[in-house]
This record gives sequence, structure tokens and C-alpha cells, in this order.
Amino acid sequence: MLEAFAQWWDGVELWLAQLPFPFQFALVMAVLLPASLGVARLIDRVVDQAAGRFNPVPKVPPAAEPEKVEAGTPS
Repeated sequence: MLEAFAQWWDGVELWLAQLPFPFQFALVMAVLLPASLGVARLIDRVVDQAAGRFNPVPKVPPAAEPEKVEAGTPS
């Protein structure tokens, strides 16, 4: 099984290496940009979870609204 995958990968690599540079660039960007974005989002979520676990934000009760004073009425 591993040998078959290695042969397939060699074929893909050879095909990609024989393409003209603009097509190589377009294919690599079509694969690497979404993959990099996905990995960056995953890392961001993991770091946010770890930061929240080790340094939780204290819960502060909401401030009471001050009474609204209507315009023109004496205080």
C-alpha cells in the first residue's frame, strides 16, 4: 500500500515538475493558500482556547444604566 502511494506521488511530482512555471505557481497557490488559511485558523483557535483556560477573563457584572433625564425638566 505504501509503495503504491509512493509511486502515485512520484507521478504527480513528475507531472507538476514538467508543467510551465505559471501553471505550477497557480496549482501550488490553489492548494497552499486554502491549506495555510485552515492551519492558521486552527492555530488561532487552539491558542485562544489555551489563553482562555490559563488566563480567564474575570466576569464583570454589567453597569447599571444611569437614569435618563429629559431635556427641559429641572433636576
